[in-house]
Amino acid sequence: MSEPKKKAKAAGDASAHQPYEYRYSSAFVEPDWRRIPGYKDVSAEDWRSAIWQKRNFVKTVKQFKEVLGAHLTESMSHDILKDQAERATMSMLIPPQMINTMDIQDLGTDPVRRYMAPFFSERDRTWPSHPMAMRDSLHEHDMWVEEGLTHRYPTKVLAELLPTCPQYCGHCTRMDLVGQSVPQVQKRKFDVSQPERLDRILAYLRKTRQVRDVVVSGGDIANMPAAVLEKFILAMLDIENIRDIRLASKGLMGIPQHFLQDEVLKAFDRMAKKAVSHGVSIALHTHVNHASQITPLVAEAARKMLAMGFRDVRNQGVLLRGVNDSQKALLDLCFKLTDHGGITPYYFYMCDMIPNSEHWRVPLRQAQSLQHDIMGYLPGFSTPRIVCDVPFVGKRWTHQCHSYDRVKGISYWTKNYLTSIELDNPEALFKLYEYYDPIDTLPEDGQKYWREWVKKNPPSKA
Repeated sequence: MSEPKKKAKAAGDASAHQPYEYRYSSAFVEPDWRRIPGYKDVSAEDWRSAIWQKRNFVKTVKQFKEVLGAHLTESMSHDILKDQAERATMSMLIPPQMINTMDIQDLGTDPVRRYMAPFFSERDRTWPSHPMAMRDSLHEHDMWVEEGLTHRYPTKVLAELLPTCPQYCGHCTRMDLVGQSVPQVQKRKFDVSQPERLDRILAYLRKTRQVRDVVVSGGDIANMPAAVLEKFILAMLDIENIRDIRLASKGLMGIPQHFLQDEVLKAFDRMAKKAVSHGVSIALHTHVNHASQITPLVAEAARKMLAMGFRDVRNQGVLLRGVNDSQKALLDLCFKLTDHGGITPYYFYMCDMIPNSEHWRVPLRQAQSLQHDIMGYLPGFSTPRIVCDVPFVGKRWTHQCHSYDRVKGISYWTKNYLTSIELDNPEALFKLYEYYDPIDTLPEDGQKYWREWVKKNPPSKA
């Protein structure tokens, strides 16, 4: 073999010697739902139907067992039931589309099952919750300027239009509001009717000229009638100071069939056209945590949004232990998003400090290491930032912490703006704000510190 050919061969084999091996594959097919006992007779037409998907949501462990058959063993079923009775902060709601992305031959370790239908045995038994965990861990409700409208950042707001989703994730940061009440959590309820709430949100945006960026979320906009969502977005596009609109929907992945319905596509097309005509950036943000969840139906829905004129379809995943907490898992997901999904990897959030989430959370040091490990493989514009959403602060890159006590697992953060509840307190700009690592990841001295801390500060029984 000539020297040039040897060099070419060596270059072609280079990825085999890298810490992460990238190999493009054109193979991209919808997983065969007929392999799942409960779906063996479902036609392709029904599978593509949003109506069929919604009629067949799995809401109970009994239904989960009926769908999966012997693949979900009796011990697994009991494990999930115990979790729902004693730990879960979200009720069960899983679309067939999402079940079809699970490895039914190995449900015990499957990453999608792990966060959609957690086992009680997977929760940390000593520290199921961090002592500093809170129902509304980001204090979004405290920062409501109208019911459902959080004004945390100077130029950006979060509009929670509804309190339901087409799927309920165990780690949901809005478990305080979203979904049905469960034994562990009586959910907060909106007091104002939806039409009035939306009118109040629009009125606030019209009078608050410094707001230019609105995240439209919930819940999930996939649960909102397309006509109601369209009316709200078109009205918002008439507000001169609104220059960026981001529609948030995990449903794009969980039930892409919804976004492929004619009436939904027409509504989104009208929204996109008006946004373009007004010079406003409109984008769709979804939430995918594992590469298995990117299928041709998801890609089809995402690319239709882009063809309409949406500036981008972006992914905001959550960093979860046992789901995507490795270089390979993150890069596999990012490459599948970009190579096949038409979706830009955007953020991976560290899992928020809600109750009973310790077994999912990773320490800051690991998040920092993962950010290091994924750099250089993806194009810069598709390299996601791993961020910590610090209470009372907001999103911060993991390397932006002011200081970090790795023994106690306490990181300290600063901020450069005032939230809506601090406008009369400029001293808030000079404070240090704390974030906490999961206790089971700490050295023994750190775990001892927290054991003694709890003895001195017993939880309130109220």
